[in-house]
Amino acid sequence: DVGEVYSRLLDHRPVIQGEIRYFVKEFEEKRGLRELRVLENLKTTIFETNERVLPKCEQAMQDNLSETFKRLQAANAMIHRLQEREYEARKLQADKVTAREEKCIAHWEEFMREQQNKRAEVDEEHRKAMERLKEQYSEMEKELAKYVSF
Repeated sequence: DVGEVYSRLLDHRPVIQGEIRYFVKEFEEKRGLRELRVLENLKTTIFETNERVLPKCEQAMQDNLSETFKRLQAANAMIHRLQEREYEARKLQADKVTAREEKCIAHWEEFMREQQNKRAEVDEEHRKAMERLKEQYSEMEKELAKYVSF
């Protein structure tokens, strides 16, 4: 008795299962028709795309690609010319720098030769002055020696 009371009052599984079966049945029927419509629309869209849009896109792509390719070739040629000019300018600049360096080195070598010559001249003048002073002092010593003997 208790089991029957329990099943009638608290066990709702048979009712819930029936409701679930009804809901699933309704959902599948409605969903089936909706999916069929979606598939039909997809079929139409794919057919239209294959027959009309795709050829137009291919033609537009071919036209634009050839134009773009020509522009890229022109841009590439311009960049190549710019690179050649820049290379020539750098080479010219490097040649100028090298020429300036060589000129500076030659100027420095000439300056050093002049300094050596001037030093030799100064050394010679110093030597001559020293000889004159030695002679002058030796003459002064001789004269002093004359006066010391008195």
